[in-house]
Amino acid sequence: MSPLWLSSGLWVAAAMLAPITAGAETLPPTYAELYKPHGVDEIGIWQDADEDERRLTASPRVIRDEALTGYVKGVLCETVGPERCKAARVYIVRTPIFNASMAPNGTVRVFSGLLLRMRSEAELATVLGHEFGHFQSRHSVKLFKAERGASDVLSWAGLLAAMYPGRDTRRMFGDLRYSVLGHYFRYGRDTEREADRISIGYLNAGRLRPQVASEVWQHAIAEGLASAAAKGLRKPRYDTIAFADSHPPNAERAATLAALAALEGIGRDDGAARYASAMAPFLPQWLDDQIRLNDFGASAYVIEHLAEGGWTAPLWLARGDLYRLRGNPRDLVAATDFYAKAVALDPQLADAQRGLGLSLIKTGRRVEGQAALGRYLALRPDAPDAATIAMLAKEP
Repeated sequence: MSPLWLSSGLWVAAAMLAPITAGAETLPPTYAELYKPHGVDEIGIWQDADEDERRLTASPRVIRDEALTGYVKGVLCETVGPERCKAARVYIVRTPIFNASMAPNGTVRVFSGLLLRMRSEAELATVLGHEFGHFQSRHSVKLFKAERGASDVLSWAGLLAAMYPGRDTRRMFGDLRYSVLGHYFRYGRDTEREADRISIGYLNAGRLRPQVASEVWQHAIAEGLASAAAKGLRKPRYDTIAFADSHPPNAERAATLAALAALEGIGRDDGAARYASAMAPFLPQWLDDQIRLNDFGASAYVIEHLAEGGWTAPLWLARGDLYRLRGNPRDLVAATDFYAKAVALDPQLADAQRGLGLSLIKTGRRVEGQAALGRYLALRPDAPDAATIAMLAKEP
């Protein structure tokens, strides 16, 4: 006979997890001056975050450019306010993925892949405001407690189920397991929704155009579709939720942010010109990192999206590199054209001369290619590949 405790397991799980998702917040704000963590859970999480930050400060992946770091922190401070911003320490990390995070101790990691994809201060503020929303709401601590609560429920249920073996016991334990895990994943998605609402609230109250927030996720959807199409994969869905998804679907986030954006802010500046100026010195390196991910569709989308404001020599260079590295015969012909356009805009762009020369040689135009390689060596005589390129430039 099945034990009564197992039939009511769903209620047990709900009772154990309910304090995590409800209850009044009585602690001081996390951004308060000289804030100290409260309770063993928060203290332990902060200790881990402090150790992670110590390792981060020594990481070669951190971009140590004061102007760039100061600019990004300035956008954060403009978004959440100077008093709240004092709790944040910003690190720009050279990692070509679309992500950012804020640890419970105030460590903000902004990945270069995110900065490459943003088009304005308003878009960057959307993401930074979202991460700050996690920080001020103590989501890391709450998720830790939710995970521990789920683990406790399943551990005790598994122990007791072993005392009453049988088909009904296995069925009810399976139902309980899926219910508890589903509750945990749903709670995680709800924290993301809460952080989105906090972010759009900051934008509505600020000086930047809040309607841009929705565009962040619209562009993410478009990039994902472009990536899948180039790989010949089935068109991904961005309007459905999988059981273990950690975030709401991008289509939902875009629609929610569009609905919550204050209409009175539609005429505000989005800071696109300032953002483009601040990021310009770093785009060539970040584009090269993106291209080396070997994701043709996503990289092509990123480059073309950047070029909506006008094609520049570095963008033509990146497009040429993208096609040349894929290496199909037709790609080499296209790459030659892209490099030529880069050289026409900036004859002093050494990498464009190099790419042009290599592409011309591979398409059978050796004399023209060797001339371009010669110009590359003249512009960069101390290049790491100078000896190899010199051999190609002199071969009959």
